[in-house]
Amino acid sequence: MTKQVQAVIFDWAGTVVDFGSFAPTTIFVEAFRREYGFDISLAEARVPMGLGKWDHIKAVGEMSEVSQRWQDKFGQPMQKEDIDKIYQTFMPLQIAKVGEHADLIPGAKAVIDGLREEGIKIGSCTGYPREVLDKLLPAAKDKGYSPDCAVATDDLAAGGRPAPYMVLQNMIELAVTDVKACIKVDDSVPGITEGLNAGMWTVALLLSGNEAGLTQAEFEQADEATLAGARAKAIDAFAHSGAHYQIDTIADLPEVVADIERRLAAGERP
Repeated sequence: MTKQVQAVIFDWAGTVVDFGSFAPTTIFVEAFRREYGFDISLAEARVPMGLGKWDHIKAVGEMSEVSQRWQDKFGQPMQKEDIDKIYQTFMPLQIAKVGEHADLIPGAKAVIDGLREEGIKIGSCTGYPREVLDKLLPAAKDKGYSPDCAVATDDLAAGGRPAPYMVLQNMIELAVTDVKACIKVDDSVPGITEGLNAGMWTVALLLSGNEAGLTQAEFEQADEATLAGARAKAIDAFAHSGAHYQIDTIADLPEVVADIERRLAAGERP
């Protein structure tokens, strides 16, 4: 059978590297604390995950409980200047730390190598800005992952997620001819929305990324009841995302790709 899928476009943290998506979230907590002596929880830092990092800080500041604590502490809502300052603190911390979170999620290399053997191109995009992604790329390459294309959230003047521009830029750079022949894989709702807005198939990851928030060790040592609870939490987060598929980790992707191949051959589209 002629292969139908032309490209799979992956997110980075929580999808291919950095099990649990801890690199960005822990740095957000630290940046708020360093710049303003203001505490946010790791759970609060996770809520807007998938957005560009400046927009992520803004979104955290607009969350009702965070906004109220900020108002109580500073006597006014968070201002653009506050977001800028936190972002300026966040960036060097993230650049310094991102390479420490470049370990591949179990199964990632085998799955991606298998896709390539089928002639499928490997794209990628991220909520990280370019200067962070440029630190992550060589660190991931050392671990065995080097996508055919990598687009950062600030590469395009049109902006990042949930708009479709980063995945569409992947299509251009990969010379993919049909948007319905592309699959977007992500652990965040904005990343799924990005793929849907582009007209692609979308696959949400439940246990390796931001929504479950498990470390790799916690995932590997968890009993089925613990995993079921984490899975239910992530399913709830993705309930209204419109994702075509939901799987635990990238290791489960081959069955999804095979099903999409079947559906495309039957004339279906996303």
